[in-house]
Amino acid sequence: MVRFDPRGKVNRALLVGVPDYDYKQPEHPFGVSGDLKAVGHNLAGLERALREGGVFPEDGITVARPRTVDEFDQHLDTAVDTAEGLLLLYFSGHGAVPSTGDELWLLMRRARIVPGTESVFLGAAPWKSVLTVLSRTRAEQVVVVLDCCYAGNASAAWDALDTAQRQRTSLLMSVQANNRIDAGGGDTPTPFTAQLVRFLQDGLPGQDGDGDGDGGEVGFDGLADRLRTHMSAHHTTLREPPEPWEPQSRSATSGIDVLLAAAAGRSPGAPSSMLFADPGGGGGTRPSPHSPAPGIGAGGPRPGVIGRLLPLTGRRLAAVVGVPVTIACLVATGLAVFGGGDRPPCKPPLELRLLTDPDLEPTVRKAAEAYLMSDENRTGDGCRRSGITVYSAGAAAAVAAFGRQSDPWQRPARDDNNPQRDIGPQPDIWIPASSASVERTRTATSERIYAVLEQDPEPFAYSPLVLAVPQNLAAEAVADRVGGLTALRDALGRREVKGELRRTDPENTDAGLLATVGLYGTGAPDPAGAERLVAQPGPPSRTGADLLCTLPDSEADERTTTLVPEFLLKTAVGCDSATRARRMAEYPVDVPGLTPTFVRVRWRGADRDKEARDTAVEGFHAWLTGKETAGKNGAAKPESTARGGLAVFGQDGFRSASGGHRPLGNGTGPSAGSGPGVVFSDFGALEDPGPLPASPIPAAMNAALKSYREANGPGRVLFLLDSSGSMGGLWEGPGGAPGIIGQSLAGLGDQDEYGVWGVAAEPGSPRPYGEVLQFGKHRREEAQTTIAASAQVKDLEADPYRALVAALEFMGQRSTDDRRPQLIVYITDDEDNNRMTEGGRLGELLQTARDKKTPVVMASLDSGGCDKGKPDAAVSEASGGRCLDTKGDLVARLRDEVARTGTGDQG
Repeated sequence: MVRFDPRGKVNRALLVGVPDYDYKQPEHPFGVSGDLKAVGHNLAGLERALREGGVFPEDGITVARPRTVDEFDQHLDTAVDTAEGLLLLYFSGHGAVPSTGDELWLLMRRARIVPGTESVFLGAAPWKSVLTVLSRTRAEQVVVVLDCCYAGNASAAWDALDTAQRQRTSLLMSVQANNRIDAGGGDTPTPFTAQLVRFLQDGLPGQDGDGDGDGGEVGFDGLADRLRTHMSAHHTTLREPPEPWEPQSRSATSGIDVLLAAAAGRSPGAPSSMLFADPGGGGGTRPSPHSPAPGIGAGGPRPGVIGRLLPLTGRRLAAVVGVPVTIACLVATGLAVFGGGDRPPCKPPLELRLLTDPDLEPTVRKAAEAYLMSDENRTGDGCRRSGITVYSAGAAAAVAAFGRQSDPWQRPARDDNNPQRDIGPQPDIWIPASSASVERTRTATSERIYAVLEQDPEPFAYSPLVLAVPQNLAAEAVADRVGGLTALRDALGRREVKGELRRTDPENTDAGLLATVGLYGTGAPDPAGAERLVAQPGPPSRTGADLLCTLPDSEADERTTTLVPEFLLKTAVGCDSATRARRMAEYPVDVPGLTPTFVRVRWRGADRDKEARDTAVEGFHAWLTGKETAGKNGAAKPESTARGGLAVFGQDGFRSASGGHRPLGNGTGPSAGSGPGVVFSDFGALEDPGPLPASPIPAAMNAALKSYREANGPGRVLFLLDSSGSMGGLWEGPGGAPGIIGQSLAGLGDQDEYGVWGVAAEPGSPRPYGEVLQFGKHRREEAQTTIAASAQVKDLEADPYRALVAALEFMGQRSTDDRRPQLIVYITDDEDNNRMTEGGRLGELLQTARDKKTPVVMASLDSGGCDKGKPDAAVSEASGGRCLDTKGDLVARLRDEVARTGTGDQG
């Protein structure tokens, strides 16, 4: 695994602890449960361990005991603004979760609940706000450690972060969601931090070369795994039957581990209570849970227990762990807990997981948030029935995962086939953008199927694909804005001879694939010719919103038409300042539209909480779609009065799924009367364009995807692997540089040609590279074996300028007689980029890249490699390729880029 070594960089550690509270019960009925004297020992021990660890300098560690949120914010701002390498934030104190939600709050010394409420905390910092502040740091990596009750509730906000933040943010939580924990006695640290400090000081036992207790290095992933193993084996809840105390983690999704300490063995001055105190242990040794997949979290797959597949559920409210001492939490579940009110406390709501299409995610997320606050999601006591975690993944990848990868989705076995990492947790609900995508999963396969899909008979909403035409090019007559795609496109060409047409990535969204179905047409399609019609510099945009917001300049904006879902003309307006041309919708009647469909996902053997999960899904289904789930006899139940979900979709510009596809909420369909109607003309659409196309045939979508991948024949990819001495720490394991190349080969087939050059050479050598894998056709497994055996770090420098010029010339010689897709990939740590910029070299390289027209993907293992003005970004832009660094999901995005060029097994 690639490991980020922050030593020598500007690192900052902020250790926040709150051992004393001003407002405590019973003196203050709305106060916290008591002081936490153990927190003082936590701060002292952790500060000592970090000083001895060799990562943080003496002046790089701040210990804070904030009385107010303002004081906490000041300390956090300072750490965020000064860190450049590693930023570590630790919090120990009371944690709280309100009865009306599951968001974590961190309580400062003067914290208390507002009288007469159940979910408002004064003097407490909302965890989501802390993440927002952390997002602005220049630090390359961020690590957060939370030792408080309900620490696991922090995972939901982490899961909702954007991709860039998740790439560099690692989160360690002392306990699973909705659980309270033992703070230990007043003379010892808390059990979790005691073990944390012990591992930082002594290393991680049993990990050869990665912390063996004798001067080994301690990384985040190993530390999280060992803490989880130890705590679950030695501490149990008092719930019947007892459950293990399981710390949770979220590793940065870049796959890069973070060095936290270079343990030098036990410090002679360390108190035995810090090293060995383990109060509250209960039960015998328990087998440890599986290690988490990177970016997914702890408590990996366990057959037959869906609640343990991924720790996103919120149904386990544990009793206090261990001996009856002070509890490190505030139980905010109703006034009765605080000494007031007669209402019983709320139980933590069960958490549902919802997977959807990237184009739909903003609207689905908005609908889920509205449902969480609705009366339909409340019990008679006012408690929430369920929570919902919404996330999206590439449409083609989701279809492949449900169709023939549900086994590794439960039990990841190989680095190149891990849906937990590449898609996300196993969902309870799937909302694809096209109902045909469900049928596409039902392919003949010899793989074991663990996911059972129960699809609604009809979609619940509709949005046609439209030509979003700049207003100055749009047809004036309404009748001229409806017709066949070819006719509309030809008419646009007559009005603007330099006009361009673009659509999104068919691999990533159903809309992109449906647009491709329309472009290729029927009869004897010409995929290569169709692709030339939508050709553009660089790869296609990943979503419709990205496409509408990333047109390069005003001139291109005013002559470029996009083929996108109609609703995006209403919702994709966050970039108005950058998108200069108002757009009008034209309606191709031969391009299938979006048909969002509700799909209940059941995982075989995972039925521990089946009844409760079914009830939660049925409640959301009724609210979202306007209909209840079919009864036991298979007949549909009457429409529910819970129509809020359709109103949300209507406000975002969706149409009714039935009849004439009238706008939702405008007096027709199940949502009639649910709210004010949307005026479609306000965003350039027609309220009644006439008959709109039906759902596509699944076979047509599969055929279009296959033709897209093979449109220009087999591809060619040349990998350049920086093999200079500085790459030594970024070499080993599946996340090392050779391993990253090995994983990306999944997108290449037996007819594609590819090779690998190792970039490092003696000064004056005639070639700036050595051959690692000969360029040509390969069987994937044999190529991966050869790369692993032949790739070697050399005690030499790399010359990226000469290597890239040679690669561009090499690929240029092979593209003279055909239109086959080509790609150059350069994986580097950027240590030798000065050799690319000296003496005017960069300008010459950029001109060569423009002339040769072979896209170059610069894959920088430095988090800032693709920043504006950096050489990597300039080379990628000049060549029409992408720049990838560790601020984004480098490994997954590189696999996508290679797959777009090749014809391999892409789902």
